[in-house]
Amino acid sequence: MPWLPKRAREPRGGNRRGGRGEVMRPAAILIIEDYASVRTMLAQLLADVGYRIYVAANGRQGLEQFRAYPVDLVLTDLEMPEMNGLDVIKELTRTGLDVKIIAMTGVDSGELEKAKLYGARQIFPKPLDLRALLHAIQYELGQTNLEQAS
Repeated sequence: MPWLPKRAREPRGGNRRGGRGEVMRPAAILIIEDYASVRTMLAQLLADVGYRIYVAANGRQGLEQFRAYPVDLVLTDLEMPEMNGLDVIKELTRTGLDVKIIAMTGVDSGELEKAKLYGARQIFPKPLDLRALLHAIQYELGQTNLEQAS
């Protein structure tokens, strides 16, 4: 079962309406990050602007979550126990699906370039620029009208 902050269960503003008046569900994001404090902070930030959030503490759990709960975007760290982020990216893109992936790391910027070669759409060094990360997520999801984080 994914961890969802209380505020993530019902995004502020309710469901958005699509171009033809149909109700659209909030976009879902899977955060794969081994540091609990970073994972929680990202989950809260993204839940506060209206995304449905799923989390995993390592790459292996992340792949299990992805298979169980289809998401619109994966935000993954690269340096993690059990299965690193590069292996996660390879596994997700190997299926031929058009998976939207954003990679992040605080260890080796060379790994970020590898992540891009393996299929990550955008890359971010740590410490994270949260405003830039939020804009990148909105860009990838085509949703620039979400509430801004406070």
